[in-house]
Amino acid sequence: MKRAYPGSGGSGPNSSNNSGGGFKQPNRLATQRQSLPIANVRREIVEAVQKNQTLVLLSDTGSGKSTQIPQYLYEDGVGEGKMIGITQPRRVAAITVAKRVAQEQECSVGDVVGYAVRFEDVTSANTQIKYLTDGILFREALSDQLLKKYNIIVLDEAHERTIATDVLFGIVKKAQQTRRKMLVPLKVIVMSATMDVDHFSQYFNKCPVMHLQGSNFKVKVYQSMDNTNYLEAVITTIFQIHENCNDDGDILVFLTGQEEIEAATALVRRLAKAINHRDLPRMLVVPMYGAMSQNSQQDPFALAPPFTRKVVLATNIAETSITIPAIKYVVDSGKVKVRTFDPVTGIDSLKVTWISKAQAWQRTGRAGRTADGECYRTYSKEDFKAMAATSTPEILRCSVVSSTLQLLALGINCRDFDFLDKPPADALTSAMQELKALGAIMSVDQPALTTLGRKMSKLPLDPKYAKILLSATDHGCLEEALTIVAMLSGENVFYNTSQKREQVLTAHAKFHAKCGDHVTLLNVFNEFKTKDEPKRWCHDNFLLERNLSHAAAVRTQLANICRSLGLPPTSCGNDPVPIVKCLLTGLYRNIAELQRDNSYLTLANRTRCRIHPASVIHGRARPGYLLFTELVSTGTNYLRTISEIEPEWVGEVVPHCTFLDRITCGGNRGSSSCYSEVAQGGRTA
Repeated sequence: MKRAYPGSGGSGPNSSNNSGGGFKQPNRLATQRQSLPIANVRREIVEAVQKNQTLVLLSDTGSGKSTQIPQYLYEDGVGEGKMIGITQPRRVAAITVAKRVAQEQECSVGDVVGYAVRFEDVTSANTQIKYLTDGILFREALSDQLLKKYNIIVLDEAHERTIATDVLFGIVKKAQQTRRKMLVPLKVIVMSATMDVDHFSQYFNKCPVMHLQGSNFKVKVYQSMDNTNYLEAVITTIFQIHENCNDDGDILVFLTGQEEIEAATALVRRLAKAINHRDLPRMLVVPMYGAMSQNSQQDPFALAPPFTRKVVLATNIAETSITIPAIKYVVDSGKVKVRTFDPVTGIDSLKVTWISKAQAWQRTGRAGRTADGECYRTYSKEDFKAMAATSTPEILRCSVVSSTLQLLALGINCRDFDFLDKPPADALTSAMQELKALGAIMSVDQPALTTLGRKMSKLPLDPKYAKILLSATDHGCLEEALTIVAMLSGENVFYNTSQKREQVLTAHAKFHAKCGDHVTLLNVFNEFKTKDEPKRWCHDNFLLERNLSHAAAVRTQLANICRSLGLPPTSCGNDPVPIVKCLLTGLYRNIAELQRDNSYLTLANRTRCRIHPASVIHGRARPGYLLFTELVSTGTNYLRTISEIEPEWVGEVVPHCTFLDRITCGGNRGSSSCYSEVAQGGRTA
């Protein structure tokens, strides 16, 4: 099916206008630095930073602000010998930009230029330019509220407005105010491509705003004329570009999440083989999403071999900061996966929704980073007009439990904190109530961390997962809990393809645990760690090695933290009961009860839902009660990553549960319990 894109004086993928052959090699780094738009105003930028304690810098995509401004300040000595910290909302951006700047500084990563992301710190005593995620700087503030290691903090991509970024604004502002009384003040630079500059300027005491020139390259935008399935539209557009635009341009495609990207990657690779033609470049298809291993995350940045077009299928992590070389074409699905939180029920849900206009323009700008480009939007002009102007900040739509815990660890009551945009009152109350239920604080009205709460704040996890680890010793299953929490902290490890459906099901069935998905994940990881050739084993068993390797690295870091907290290693062996009871200590609000129509009803908020088809419990006799990790809404509400529980466990493990009276012990049982085998001495895993 051909996609129709009415142009604006340019040629779309159905055009026969080609710009000529040859896949160009990149210019030398020094030449590229001088050619960036920001190089023309280097002196003005440095002088503005020297003159002001706080500066808001607004610049279009492609100006070079993320890589160049920290180098200008370092090279001109503005940091006065202390580190320049540059925050990024995502680990991929922090790592990639740090590596690029290290190349430009002609040093190894970890020397003058380094980075720190969750579970990975590549810095040294020599590091002067440090890229880090906003979450890492937040955690550094726990031990150093004045951020004395830094004389300059650059808050990059401020428009993304993650919860960690919003909280950082307040922490950095407070540190700056305190350090004004000291000999070495803290300079703050807020940078973005799109944001409400007046809002930011007012928050930072009416600080000056500096507008910088953006990319020198033009991007032609084409809007779809019909509204069909966006995935189908994306695939069609990729091949129209590939077949009709025979030049040196690579393609960047925006999709919503890992599973969607993995499925699309397999499909595009298969179709590319089917249409392989000697007059067309080969097609190299590369996925890109946050949960990939560090090595895999660098694949999109490698130049394609000669006579090869690279197609990068990415989530919104490719919207900002990072520059993928040789991208000339962008295909924008107009969709993003967004997490929302219901403070009344305390349940997170994940939904695919429309992006904002600001995001649409950010994606469009990806096509104009290194040359003139083209953006193909698989949605109509009417769809674009209906989009919100900007995205709703995370702090106004997501749970603030983690941030509340971290602020309390700093001795700050979130109700008194100087937020750029204060979270809804019911969200703050819900956060306090959840922390009290988890045992992190004694009182909602006068919150102060308990001993348990202070330990929870040491773990770089959602509080409910921190509670699971800290409860694991009591249940005798810390080794198993570490593995499961590490697996839940990453992305899906199962590779699914419709082409080999029977083989996939047979391979995955070897790991299935009767009690559910959590112990199934444990089985997969335990088997993975025994293999001498893990990549080959993962390939043969349709598992994603990069995600399992990531989980292994996370588990190691969490085990080290637990050791530092004095938690003795314990294991429950083959008995799944202690594991699921331990999970219940943190996920107690995530219980669903079987209904007569074979659907489930969540007990916390009475939401009707079904078992996700990917669950090992799907298609079996339905248990009376389930413990689920998350609720995903894709038109239908699905329970994901679930385990069967016995109803009497709730009163035993979490007697404070507010909906305990809704649980009928022995009632609503859809099948005989899988745990009866354990009682008889059998194995369920």
